[in-house]
Amino acid sequence: MSLYALLRNTEAPPEHEVEEAFDGNLCRCTGYRPILDAAQSFNSKAGCGKATENGGSGCCMEKSENGGCCKSNGDDSQPIKKFTPPGFIEYKPDTELIFPPQLRKHEFKPLAFGTKRKRWYRPVTLQQLLEIKSVYPSAKIIGGSTETQIEIKFKAQHYSASVFVGDIAELRQFSFQDEYLEIGGNVVLTDLEQICRDAIEHYGEIKAQPFAAILKQIRYFAGRQIRNVGTPAGNLATASPISDLNPVFMASNATLVAKSLEETTEIPMSTFFKGYRATGLAPNAIIASLKIPVAKEKGEFIRAYKQAKRKDDDIAIVNAALRISLGDDDIVQSVDLVYGGMAPTTIAAKKAMDFLHGKKFTDLKTLEGVMGTLEEDFDLRFGVPGGMATYRKSLALGFFYKFYHDVLAQLNAGAADLDSQAIGEIERDISKGEKDHKAAEAYTQRILGTQKPHGAAMQQCTGEAQYTDDIPLQRNELYGCLVLSTKAHAKLVSVDPEPALDLPGVAAWVDHNDLASPEANWWGAPACDETFFAVDEVFTAGQPIGMILADTAKRAEQAARAVKIEYEELPAIFTIEEAIAKESFFNHFRYIRKGDTEKAFAEADHVFTGVARMGGQEHFYLETQACLAVPKPENGEMEVFSSTQNPAETQAYVAKVVGVSANKIVSRVKRMGGGFGGKETRSVQLAGIVTCAANKVRRPVRCMLNRDEDILTSGQRHPFLGRWKVAVNKDGKLQALDTDVFCNGGWSQDLSGAVVERSLSHIDNCYSIPNIHVRGRVAKTNTVSNTAFRGFGGPQGMFIAESYMEEIADHLKIPVEKLREINMYSPGTNMVTHFNQELKDWYVPLMYKQVQESSAYAQRRSEIEQWNKTHKWNKRGLALIPTKFGISFTALFLNQAGALVHIYHDGSVLVAHGGTEMGQGLHTKMTMITAEALGVPLSSVFISETATNTVANASSTAASASSDLNGYAIFNACEQINERLRPYREELGPNASMKDIAHAAYFDRVNLSAQGFYKTPDIGYVWGENTGQMFFYFTQGVAAAEVEIDTLTGDWTTRRVDIKMDVGRSINPSVDYGQIEGAFVQGQGLFTTEESLWQRNTGGIFTKGPGAYKIPSFRDIPQVFNVSLLKDVQWENLRTIQRSRGVGEPPLFMGSAVFFAIRDALKAARAEFGETSLLSLQSPATPERIRVSCADPILKRAWVEPEEGEKSWFVSI
Repeated sequence: MSLYALLRNTEAPPEHEVEEAFDGNLCRCTGYRPILDAAQSFNSKAGCGKATENGGSGCCMEKSENGGCCKSNGDDSQPIKKFTPPGFIEYKPDTELIFPPQLRKHEFKPLAFGTKRKRWYRPVTLQQLLEIKSVYPSAKIIGGSTETQIEIKFKAQHYSASVFVGDIAELRQFSFQDEYLEIGGNVVLTDLEQICRDAIEHYGEIKAQPFAAILKQIRYFAGRQIRNVGTPAGNLATASPISDLNPVFMASNATLVAKSLEETTEIPMSTFFKGYRATGLAPNAIIASLKIPVAKEKGEFIRAYKQAKRKDDDIAIVNAALRISLGDDDIVQSVDLVYGGMAPTTIAAKKAMDFLHGKKFTDLKTLEGVMGTLEEDFDLRFGVPGGMATYRKSLALGFFYKFYHDVLAQLNAGAADLDSQAIGEIERDISKGEKDHKAAEAYTQRILGTQKPHGAAMQQCTGEAQYTDDIPLQRNELYGCLVLSTKAHAKLVSVDPEPALDLPGVAAWVDHNDLASPEANWWGAPACDETFFAVDEVFTAGQPIGMILADTAKRAEQAARAVKIEYEELPAIFTIEEAIAKESFFNHFRYIRKGDTEKAFAEADHVFTGVARMGGQEHFYLETQACLAVPKPENGEMEVFSSTQNPAETQAYVAKVVGVSANKIVSRVKRMGGGFGGKETRSVQLAGIVTCAANKVRRPVRCMLNRDEDILTSGQRHPFLGRWKVAVNKDGKLQALDTDVFCNGGWSQDLSGAVVERSLSHIDNCYSIPNIHVRGRVAKTNTVSNTAFRGFGGPQGMFIAESYMEEIADHLKIPVEKLREINMYSPGTNMVTHFNQELKDWYVPLMYKQVQESSAYAQRRSEIEQWNKTHKWNKRGLALIPTKFGISFTALFLNQAGALVHIYHDGSVLVAHGGTEMGQGLHTKMTMITAEALGVPLSSVFISETATNTVANASSTAASASSDLNGYAIFNACEQINERLRPYREELGPNASMKDIAHAAYFDRVNLSAQGFYKTPDIGYVWGENTGQMFFYFTQGVAAAEVEIDTLTGDWTTRRVDIKMDVGRSINPSVDYGQIEGAFVQGQGLFTTEESLWQRNTGGIFTKGPGAYKIPSFRDIPQVFNVSLLKDVQWENLRTIQRSRGVGEPPLFMGSAVFFAIRDALKAARAEFGETSLLSLQSPATPERIRVSCADPILKRAWVEPEEGEKSWFVSI
């Protein structure tokens, strides 16, 4: 829809407009690259994303000091066709439907409707609005409703009277006056953008500086969808301390025009904000307009700044608008230094402003004085609400430092003192990427190996694809809403649902008393230590206590809030470190031992120790957990539609809940809107509760979790802590590794034990270490139960490996790339892992070399070293990361699959298999395997859904093994059918269609159905003995990444990424490329922007929605994103279907290349100021961690130490 809107507004949009059109959209699967490539096929021309005409700060062609040209041989006059859309009709704007003329002529009339409980008004004149406000002073004014909807949905706010003001023309006007620009309070921000551009042209760049500052802030203000409805008045009235616009309004000395029925009042912005979310606006008044003065012709400067976790569509951590007016001899006449994010309200730095008055601005003593007084203005304590005390303080100082030198540059004064490199901000170029589309040519067959689109792509793009909650409403259906614990650990003193049951439309309360038996409350493979409903005690905030059933989702939510729960709080454990200190662990311990580590440590030249720490990761699939349970009238049968990766386990536990055998339960899933492991076990919880409810009332029950409910209940990737000790000789050869690994399992075990096991098996990454002893424990805490997530412990283990490699290289003062190469498993050396598995078809060393060559790694390393020498505040870094990922379930019994293939009279083929489609293209690959095996067109093969009544006892779709397992099961079924059809093919000839062949076989009473089966051979590792083969094979890859960081703010961008992936003989290169790009970007998010935080005071997760939790967006992907598949090699030992390799999880860890490139840049930043101590960087590398890892004088003076006993506001578990 964003792309369609762009094309309707701009027939042939420039590249930069296409790039920025999706700033309000998020995607979790694709890595964004294919979306942008498709969108750019409509563009008119190329263009430098940094150019001023594209909203940047200036292309390097315009600013010669930026260090060379970014688009050599650039010809922006010619469009670049990204690709030819496959058989689509060419888009012609003149064929679009026009907007109905009658609606354009529609005359708005005032409306009023509602009940005694709630009234809604729609005035169409200012006078009507003022009259309503005089009668209802507390009425809620609705403009864009962006804040109001949050208040209603998440804060349960109720407004008895609401007034929509979007159709009042007087509030959307603007005018250019000689001394100021006046804008209506309800001008939408998208229109304000254009008004500011017009103002710059009208007043000239010097006088229009306030409007340039507004324009800059709007560019990164929320997303396009919000800017299309949000208004200045809404920003002002909300009085958010992190509003991006309010500091600019204050710093520019704007005046707010407030109107009531009795009077018109002008309120200076400097006096408008009275406290947190409190203003000086009278209850009966509205914000009619805003008068923003122009800047003086000479001596006045205003700039705006913002720093957030993510560049696009993110709220500020700190923002600022800084204005200064200078007289003769550069003496300060007036000044406004206004900050957001530093106090409960937008605030002026009074002490710094007082200090500046009358000072000579160009004197460096003035800069020092202001920095000192800013420290006093913002003397944040360590445990300040919102956290990040040091970071926020450093941003306040850093913004002024940038501003000071920006003004010096404009004055052309103090050239010797000018720090011009502090002024600019990181600007992205338009992103692009290349793929090797010929990589599969050597083994391409009729269908296998060809590039095919995802089988459901058209349905998904047009919104026709059906997900669980799209299933039509069932007769007598009820909607369920979970009632969740609000305490991390507490006794349940009482639970009273009666106030909820008294509300209209409420049908029932469901809790543990409604289960078939007390034993039916227990679930959770393999330990079965978790309850569907809490009984007597809760162990985490977000634990289900019960469910309310009502006739609508809204009524169910309202009633759920009315349930009264009384708690008696108990001590809680949150972090791994706290669990270690209190010895709080689950009874699951694993170790792998090979060689003699003690002897190796005694004999080695060097022994180094360290700690690697990485946080968790929210799955953030776009479709939250959802379930619809439909009771049948006979025999206790139940049909369960669930968004799950694991229909078989869903079936098993639902049967237990209902008290029937599994053959009475049918578990179905057509598709999921993403899973990533988060629906492998955690989907069972919701399915069990919903089914219990449906069984109680004998009516269909539906529940789809809100995003915050999903995050509260569904678990995340496990945070990890690794305490490592490594022996290494002076030649760089690793001799021994001894590591204690701990993961935060949360309050129940779930799959935590298996996650730790995989981390131990991947703790070598790609390096041969002759002596290893590694141990793994699962910490038991009072947080949400953590679960499977793409990689399943592998990325955590490899992160520990690359952390010790980085730090060892620093200790030995050798390039880490060389250290990796010295120790890499290589043909002719020890090719056996620490769990005694031989590496076969091993091509990591080859790809390591190929990526260095294709990315010009050595040349760029030299260029970056030179670049860093000449750039004080911006630093660049490089990293080259290999990966290997073992493919197989570590639980042996799961390595099996079944399939069912039917051929019908007309030659069409219906396939059912145990794998589930979650967007990864599994069904697409399975139809290709079927079509190739049976010799039919791809269009003749169809997969409808995954269900337990077609394929029983299926393993979860996980471990990147689903194509291998289900593909071979399907192939097995097809081979059975082919054998039966062989006589008819011989008789009818090679040109006979499947319709003819099937028809002939049917009349001979030949079975045209087959049930296929496959189990992975030769595997079965024995823990403790270190014997047996753990994995069937390893998927391998190498990634090189380059980043640039702004050390004054912590801002960063990925400049380039080059990936080489060994996926064997690809079944579908298009799908595999999508998996690689998507996994890489998700991995980049894991190691950079995605930080899960818990609130220390409540024990609940803080980052429970897109407002606080930041997955990568369109503008976070690499500016240059090159991906290729390994080719021109043989896979002699690979015995999978088509000799392909699993590709879902393996590429994710390569996203850490961005993390280690950031670390590389930080080393240069620290060296700039003489810091030589070892850098130990925790993951994720957020802008905060980047900034506080620097060692510059500004950071040191902003440093905030905790007082005795003081703790941080947030907890990172």
